[in-house]
Order: sequence, then C-alpha cells, then structure tokens
Amino acid sequence: MISTARTHRSFFAYSAALLGLLSLFAVLCFHFPELLTSKEFRAAYTEQFARHLLLAGLVAAFVMGTVAILRDRNKRVALAGVASATLAVLLGGTNVTFDAIGKTPYSLGLDWFVISLFFSALVFVPLERYLGQRRISPLRPGWRTDLTYFFMSHVLVQFILILVTASTSTVAGLAAFPALKDLIQAMPTWLQFLVAVFVADLAQALLHRAYHNTPWLWRFHAVHHSSREMDWLAGSRIHLVEILLTRSAVMLPLLVLGFSASAVNAYVILVGLQAVLAHANLGIRFGWLEYVLVLPRYHHWHHARHADYIDVNYAIHLPLVDMLMGTFKLPPHHAWPSEYGVMKLETVPRGIVRQHLMPFRSSKAYDDHVA
Repeated sequence: MISTARTHRSFFAYSAALLGLLSLFAVLCFHFPELLTSKEFRAAYTEQFARHLLLAGLVAAFVMGTVAILRDRNKRVALAGVASATLAVLLGGTNVTFDAIGKTPYSLGLDWFVISLFFSALVFVPLERYLGQRRISPLRPGWRTDLTYFFMSHVLVQFILILVTASTSTVAGLAAFPALKDLIQAMPTWLQFLVAVFVADLAQALLHRAYHNTPWLWRFHAVHHSSREMDWLAGSRIHLVEILLTRSAVMLPLLVLGFSASAVNAYVILVGLQAVLAHANLGIRFGWLEYVLVLPRYHHWHHARHADYIDVNYAIHLPLVDMLMGTFKLPPHHAWPSEYGVMKLETVPRGIVRQHLMPFRSSKAYDDHVA
C-alpha cells in the first residue's frame, strides 16, 4: 500500500498529468469530432459546456503541475502533465473551430471517457479520502490497469452497443408478448423505470450467479474479482467478453417486454451511477437503506476474499433480488471485509492484456475457482 506521505507528494503531480492528458484528448475531440466523439453522448452536453470544461482542465493542469515542479515532487510526472496541456494549447486549445458534424457509421467515445473520468475523479477521490472505510491511495497498486479498463469500456462504447444490439434485436424480434407489452407501455414512465430496474437486475443476477458457478464463465468474471483494493475505479475491471454477455442479458428482457426509450435511458443512467458507487471505498452508514439498495458495504462483501461470501449478494441494484434468490447475506454491526480478491490469487495475472488472454489458456495452466 502506498504511504500517506507519498500519496500527498504525488497528488499535485498526478492530478496535473491526468488533467493535462484529458485536456489533450479534449482538443483532439474538437479537431476530429466525427471520429472521436460518440453521437449518442454528444446529445447530452453542449459545445459551450465542453469548451468551459476544457479551459478549467488546462488552467488546473498548469497550476498543479507548476506547484509540483516548484516543490520538487514527482517532477517527471508533473512535467508530463504540463507538456500535455501545452501541446493542447498549441493545437488550438479552446479556440478550435469545426463545421457541422457529419454522419459516420462508427466513432470512438473519447468525449465520453474524458467527461466521465473528470467528474468521477472530481467527486469520488475527495469522498474516498475523507469518508473512506479503508485508508488507500488513489494510486494504489493496480490503478493503471483499472484506468486502462475504464478507457477501453468508454472509448469503445459505440462498438459495444452495436454488438449488444446485434445480439439482442433478433431474439427480441422473435419474441411476442403483446398483452404484457401493452400492460407495460400503459404504465407511466416512472413506473416503467422501477419495473425495468427489477427485471434487469433479476436477469443480471441470474447471469452473475452463473459466472460464479460455471467454470468457463468464471474465467472471464475472475478478472473483475481480481482487484485487491476496492474503490470507485475498481469496478471498471471487466473482461470485454463479460461486458458483452452482461449487457446483452440485461437489454434482452427490456427489449422483449417493450419498455419505453425513456425508461431504458433512465435505467442506463442508474447503472452507470450505481456501478461506481457500489465499488467505492465509502464507509458511510446507510442504515436501513442497505436492505433496499445495493450500496458499497453490500457489494464489498460480494468481493470479499472469504469462503462464506463467494456465492452471495449477486444483485446490482436491489437486495430484494438476492432475497428472492436465497443469496442475500449481510453481516450486522457495520462489518466490512478485511481482504478482497479471488481465493487463489495466482490464477489471475496482472495487466489488461494478460487478463484478457487468461480465459483462453488451457485448463492445465489455469486453476478454476467457482462458488
């Protein structure tokens, strides 16, 4: 574990590096919007908002980088941040102009990555520092791997959506439940949303349990459980195959049952928020809410390196789903796990490339562990 003193010394330097790199990515998005920005996500923010956010990132990168350099702390990292911000300015900074964005069949979600990472770090890094259950650094072992997963899942968002849509639309088209569809579509949007949360969570929990009890599926899911520390970034560590399987399993019942686009979009927003929150290092006492919503302590016990908790707490949103499945387990007295990770640590290698290749290795080279 990185010491508190070292973390303090690294904060300004690494913050400058992160902001400088994000600023450079943002400028590239302005230069190549058709290629680097997601059409679906562009509708969620304005150009003026993006320019103001870029300006704030550039100023913060220069200030934090300069402070770190003057204090002679992590100079190389700080210089990398200042250099990235300088390059972003030389490439046009906030003054980059572009014509109307044309239609392209495919694009990367670099804008989604930049904005999501900026605000996630802005919210959760301070929260975990002051309200964390465990005293861990944002630069804890494995953070580079998890940041790479975060990058991959956000930048490839459109391609993932295309693959998920292709895998579910055909099956959904074959299914026909006109009476049930009419009943759901007659509901107000807020009620559709609540029903969608329950239906999707039940589908995902069933698949989640299959991940833990089926050897070849566990190989993919073990990547997610290999994190030795839990924080807001740890939830990003998911094998690409698992992302496709899980999102397909969740979207299929929603498409088959005909939930409205508004209800589905609201559910997608909830997934993004709760996935980060459930993994976050937050020691807040939520009381009775822990039995209504999946919150950090509940999901942390699912990740516990403890023999009694390898087949429990599969729900992502509602503990009710685990209660119905008979897999609900939450220790009293606000107890937290003492250790996280797979039971056999040697079965999951380090690094995103090796972890993605791991499930395809021979059975002799990989020792399965299932619930």
